[in-house]
Order: sequence, then C-alpha cells, then structure tokens
Amino acid sequence: MKLRFILLLLFIPLITGTAIGGYLGVVKGTPSIAELKRGNVSGSRIYADDDTLLTELSNRRSVYVPLRKMPDNLIDAVISVEDSRFFKHKGLDYIAIIRAAVQDVIHGQVRQGGSTITQQLAKITFLSPERTFKRKLREAALAIKIEKNLTKDEILELYLNRVYFGHGAYGVEAAANLYFGKPVGQLTLPEAALIAGLIRGPSAYSPFNNAQKAKERQTVVLERMQHEGYISKAQMEDAIRRPIRLSSRRPPSESYQYFIDYVKKYLEKKYGPEKVYQGDLRVYTTLRKDFQVQAQQALREGLREVDKRRGWRGPLRHINIKDIKTESDTVSVQPAPRDIAEAVVLSVTPAKALLDVSGRTGTLSKNDALWAQRVIGPGGKVRIINNFNLKKILSPGDVVEVRIKAVTARNFILSLEQEPTAEGALVAIDPKTGFIRALVGGYDYRQSEFDRALYAKRQAGSSFKPVIYAAAMDEGLSPATVIDDEPITFNWDGGSWSPQNYDQKYLGPTSLREALAHSRNVVTVKLLDKIGIDKAIEFAKLLGIDEPMPRNLTLALGSLSITPIDLVSAYAPFANGGTKVTPIAIKYITDSKGRILESNEPAGQKVISPETAFLTTSMLQDVVRYGTGYRARVLGDNVAGKTGTTNDYRDAWFIGFSPDLLAGVWVGFDNMSPLGYGETGSVAACPIWTDFMRYAMGKSPADNFEPPPEDIVTYTVDANTGAIVGNTPGIDPVYKEYFRKGTEPPAKGTLQPIRPESKEGSDVD
Repeated sequence: MKLRFILLLLFIPLITGTAIGGYLGVVKGTPSIAELKRGNVSGSRIYADDDTLLTELSNRRSVYVPLRKMPDNLIDAVISVEDSRFFKHKGLDYIAIIRAAVQDVIHGQVRQGGSTITQQLAKITFLSPERTFKRKLREAALAIKIEKNLTKDEILELYLNRVYFGHGAYGVEAAANLYFGKPVGQLTLPEAALIAGLIRGPSAYSPFNNAQKAKERQTVVLERMQHEGYISKAQMEDAIRRPIRLSSRRPPSESYQYFIDYVKKYLEKKYGPEKVYQGDLRVYTTLRKDFQVQAQQALREGLREVDKRRGWRGPLRHINIKDIKTESDTVSVQPAPRDIAEAVVLSVTPAKALLDVSGRTGTLSKNDALWAQRVIGPGGKVRIINNFNLKKILSPGDVVEVRIKAVTARNFILSLEQEPTAEGALVAIDPKTGFIRALVGGYDYRQSEFDRALYAKRQAGSSFKPVIYAAAMDEGLSPATVIDDEPITFNWDGGSWSPQNYDQKYLGPTSLREALAHSRNVVTVKLLDKIGIDKAIEFAKLLGIDEPMPRNLTLALGSLSITPIDLVSAYAPFANGGTKVTPIAIKYITDSKGRILESNEPAGQKVISPETAFLTTSMLQDVVRYGTGYRARVLGDNVAGKTGTTNDYRDAWFIGFSPDLLAGVWVGFDNMSPLGYGETGSVAACPIWTDFMRYAMGKSPADNFEPPPEDIVTYTVDANTGAIVGNTPGIDPVYKEYFRKGTEPPAKGTLQPIRPESKEGSDVD
C-alpha cells in the first residue's frame, strides 16, 4: 500500500508535466490575439503571365464592415444555422459535440459537425488547409484563447468579415455585392438567409451553381431562425415565398482554378503551408488568362456537342404545373445571350414549347431540339424517335436545361441543352520555352476538382503514332518509304495478333506520309516491326515519355497509358527543331521585399535531329491538310497534328501545334465507358482543339514553320511510280517530297504512294 502511494506521488507530477507540456506545445503554435485582430493579412499572391493578379492564397482579404452595420437578420441567420448556442458556450460546445457524435453513430456516417463559430474563426485564422490531429488541437486551443480575450460581438465581427461565401467572396460585404449587387446593410431577410446558408458549402449551395439547392438551403436557414425565435412563423413563410433576384453580375470566372491548384500544390510541397499562406510570396506564372478562359470555353462547348450526339437523357426533374408562376419562386438571375439556364416547360405543341426562364417566357422550337430525337433509355439503351416532335420529349412541368440563343423585347429564344457526362482536358504550352499557357483539367472545377490534364493516365491510341514514324525517320527511312497495307498476322508468346485498319479496308503499297495522314494501323504496326520495338521505346524516352511501355507491337497503336500534359510535351521536339522542353508553370517567385527565391528559366535539350523533327512535322501537316485532322485545316497551312482513338471509342485525342503554340485535347469518361460509336479523335477532340487554336492563333502574329534544315533535300516524285523525275516533262501527277540526304529513292523504282484524289479527309481516327 505504501509502495503504491509512493508510485502515485511519482506519477502525478509526470502525468501533469506531460499534459502541461503537451498543452504548451499545442498553444505555442497558435496565433496571438493581436495577430487574430489584424485586418487584411496578405498571403501569397499568384500572378498571370501579364503580371495581373490571379488569386491570393489568404482568407483575410475582405472589405471589413463593423458588426453594427450588419443587419440583425443576417447575424441571427448565421447564429441559427451555424451555432445556435453561440452566446452560451465558451468556445467549445460540448453539448453540440455529443449530439453530433450520437447522430453520427445512429446514421453510421458523419452527418453533423460540432464546430462553434469560435472554432470556425480559429480554423480560418490558421489559413493553411492542412488537416491533422495536431491542427485540430491547435484550433481548439485558439478557440478557448479567443473566448477569454474577446467579447462575443468581437468574435462575430471577425468571423463574418472573414468566412468564405464562394466564388472568391470572403466576408459578408463581398458576398452581398457578389450575389445581390448591394452593400450588406441593405440585405432583406430572404437574402440574408441565402447568404448565411452558403457557409456550410459555398460551392454546393451557390445559387449560381444550383438554384434549387440554394433555395432548399435558404429554407433550412429560415426554419432554424423561426425555431430559435428570431422570426415568426408568418415571417418565415413570407420569406420562403418571396422570389430572390440575384445581381445581374456573373460570378468571377473559375476557369483558372485547375492551374491555380497546380501551382498551389507545388508551393505547399516546396515552401510549406505556413510560408505559402502567411509568407507573403509573390508567384509569377506563365498562364495567359485569355487563353485559359478560351480553353475552358472550348472544352465545355465541345463536351456538350459530344453529349448531344450520345442522346437525350430526359428532363432534369418534374414539378407540379400548378406551382409554376410568372414570377418564379426560386432563386434566379436574368440570363444573357449564350447563357445556360434551367427552365420550366409551361406548354408544348409538336412544333413549339413555351418555357419559364427566371420568371420570363422563352420559346423553344422543334428545330432547336432535333438532337433529342436520339433518346437514352434505361441501361443506356438508345432509341430513335420517328416523326420527332416536341410533345414526344417534353411535358408541362418538366425542368430542362436551355441556352439563351437570343433576347427579344418580349421573350427569350431558346435551344435545348444538356449537361455533359463525359469529361475532358486541354493543355497548351509554348514549344520553345515550355511555358504552360492554358491548363484545363475538366468540364467544370466546381463539379470535379480532379485535374485530368495532369493526373489522368489514359491510352494514347493513334496520337502515339507520330513517335513511331519519327523513330523511323531517325533510322534513315523517309516519308516516301513504302509499306504494304495488307492483312498480316504476328505470332508471339504462344498467341497471334492480326491488326486491322479502322475502316476494315486495305490500300496496298502505301507511303509513310499517306499512312500517317490516314492513320493506317497495319502500316504502323509493320513499321514498328521494321525498326524494332526497343528502338521505338528508346526514341520515346528521348522525347520525355517515361511511362511503362508494352514491349510488343501493340505499342504502334498507342497501348501505353499517359497523361495529357506528358503526351503534349512529347510533341515539343517536333515543333521545336528537335529540342525538348520541360513544362513550366512558374517563371519566378519573390518574397515581400522583391528578393528572388526561385527562377525557372527555359532550358531546352536537343534530343532528336532537326531533320527528324522537320520530316515528322511535315507529315503531321498533311494529317491536317487532307488526313484525319482535316477539321483543323480551317486554321491555315501552319498547323500540324494527330488524332487518336482507342478501342471501343474510350478515348479521343488531338495533339497539334502551330509554330508558336502546342496544345492537346483528351475526351473520355472517368470510368472508361465508351464515348459512343464514331466518337473518334477527329470527331470528338479535334473540333475542341480547333476552337481553342483559332482564338490563340488570332492573338499572335502569323508565323511559318521553320524552313528545311540544310541536310533536307527536295525531289519531284512521280506519284504513280515513285521515281525521281526532276524536270522531266510530260509526267503527271507529280509531287514534291522531302528527304534526308542519303535516303532519296532511286531514279527508277516501284514506289507507289497513294494520294487520294479527294481532299475531304476522313474520320477514321
């Protein structure tokens, strides 16, 4: 007994000291109250290539408004929905924590949180987004410190000026201006409730993103206010009924967010969260803002077109026609031409439908919905509606998505739309410097933050073929080299493989120029067999492709998996005279005093000969002139590129370049589902690339590709025999072909390059 007493006396100081030491260690990392009360604290700033601000990595950049200038309805709404016991607890609400834990156990998942407004303020104060147990302890310790040193009104004032409301708006003043175009002091009860509801999920409940969810969340807030006694039942019901008109302003473009995330992750990894979010770094990037916006728009429009070809999935939902009013009772903003909006069908005839769009009537004609005659039913089964008319797809009360084609004095002219389910990516770099000019990782960052341009490894398909052809040029072959396009069977590993062309046709003796232009599979496989798989893999690695590559002939058809940015980068030596460049997102970084912390100068590496690069580019130009990339020929003669399609149309690619810009587009489903019959790289990806490049090339001086290197010679070749004809008269047709010195064909021979009379191109790949 005496021994136990002695041991207890020894352990008490030890346990107490450990607890105190642990607490002091946690508290030591928390900001002081003075730091907390500082107004706008600068975080790291990220700038575009033109030195204009893209974003600031800080949660304290709001317009500060005293609590006395905020309407009581807003304060009451926030307290009701975020922390109803705010005036009763001391920073940590143990009752709320226990209640949340019980609900989580009952439902078997996390359903409720126990964070108080004070804890949320503490979380905001730390700025960095890390989620660790130590971070949680520090937040709790800071919450207790805040409650001991600040009044409840001071806590509320700091919180409401710093909390995030979506679309870049920090603080209630910024939120009031963004959503309603007015100062916070002028908010009505319904408007205040909507803003208070955003705190829990700014993206999910944004009225710009989802009007229905925003209205539902607003209703929850009003019900909580009535339950807590801040408003009467009559006030609640009146506020729920009243329509809310958003500001005519649109939310700031989130087109830059994929690129910003890329930069932010790099900064956090290299400099640490504290330095990034409180260190006042100045980060100067390579992004061209106008290119990025155009890239996002091109990808979105292209994916919508892909989705329409797949078919109509039906209305978004159905509501009771009796509930439809001229003044919509949902949250709305008046659309402008080209905007996409939700609309409610009011009446339908075979040729025309009337719809309510944000309280205004719109007209949808049959011709603006013809694509919906292809209907996707249960299990993905497709049926075609014969004798199509609008009554076969729409009924009064249906909620659908429409585009505003035009605005007249009396109504909207509409076209039927549908949110795409397929995804995509677009990345553009300067082939001479590696500077990333645009980076889009998906249809909409708000729906999916996964950056497919950087992280989605997909089969390259025929977009890998230029690597095989370039390797052949490096081995001494020429664009005029002929390979027989006829069926063949290869045997290896105890099995056999018979590659087939997309169109199931065979052209006989075919030059490499024609084979690449028309993406002939059999010729490409035979070419790989001719130069050797190991040679091709070594060449691909020279271009910067580090992904595992299959050591068999399927490599010719792009059976490797690769990310869009890596595949685009592999084309850079073709566009850059044989020099490889590393993609660069950040030019340089300075501290708050202008001292350079990091500088990333372009550093090219010569990996292939200028002759190989020139010959490959020349062949890729013909892919656009009359081959599978013909949809891009509207851009003129100074573009080159290659389409790509994988088995069952799971991936569609187009990688191409002008003298000054290299870009790639990928389209596909995240779950590897087929895009649909005929959705080749030519059909699904090339139009997106062309749309983007049309803008980009229009913003830069029109340059030509570099002239042939000294070791490139040109001969006039008889298109029927392949013989060099020089100035021999009377031979027709003839064409000019490029050769590396020493690879010229003989003056007489059996070369029979196939040059189609039709220059309309094809959609085979």
